[in-house]
Amino acid sequence: MITRSELLAQLASPTHNSALETQGLGLVPMVVEQSGRGERAYDIYSRLLKERIIFLVGEVNDQSANLIVAQLLFLESENPDKEISMYINSPGGSVSAGLAIYDTMKFVKPAVSTLCLGMAASMGAFLLAAGEKGKRFALPNARIMIHQPLGGARGQASDIEIHAREILLLKDRLNNLLADNTGRSLEAIARDTDRDNFKSAAEAVEYGLIDRVLEKRP
Repeated sequence: MITRSELLAQLASPTHNSALETQGLGLVPMVVEQSGRGERAYDIYSRLLKERIIFLVGEVNDQSANLIVAQLLFLESENPDKEISMYINSPGGSVSAGLAIYDTMKFVKPAVSTLCLGMAASMGAFLLAAGEKGKRFALPNARIMIHQPLGGARGQASDIEIHAREILLLKDRLNNLLADNTGRSLEAIARDTDRDNFKSAAEAVEYGLIDRVLEKRP
């Protein structure tokens, strides 16, 4: 069993949070829990994971997507019937990484509720709207932004043409999914995502991106 002095020395180590620092989260706070079997230290995100809370913070990329997919699958294995909560504060990012998260949210058995704090933009907003119907929330001062996917290509004309077809296909696919999740027509989604479209939390409710604005914990 680890002693208290050993535990405190471990927490003070400059390398203790190095893995988390690579996620762009800076120095992550630690919490210490006591039980009959001794003391155990968790970084704050691991402790919240025990409460079935997942954080999508910062850019959506392959690294963050892999972590979130792994957490969703782990929580499903722990209890396939208990709800998972995903808190989102993200400017968006990679379409393929975001779709990996989206598909896993739909794949796992537990309902996945979503809550925006700060901002959910681009793929962040797409994932916010992908939560379980009736369980998609935002805090009062959150901002939500939807738009069409961004992309670029270099190389021979034939390669550019291939990439242009692919991004148009992705645009149509994302629009169809967003239409399903918001209840808006495909034509309305295509029009409203043509340029950056910012919404307040209340406007996001009206649009169908979320179901309710939360001012206090229910």
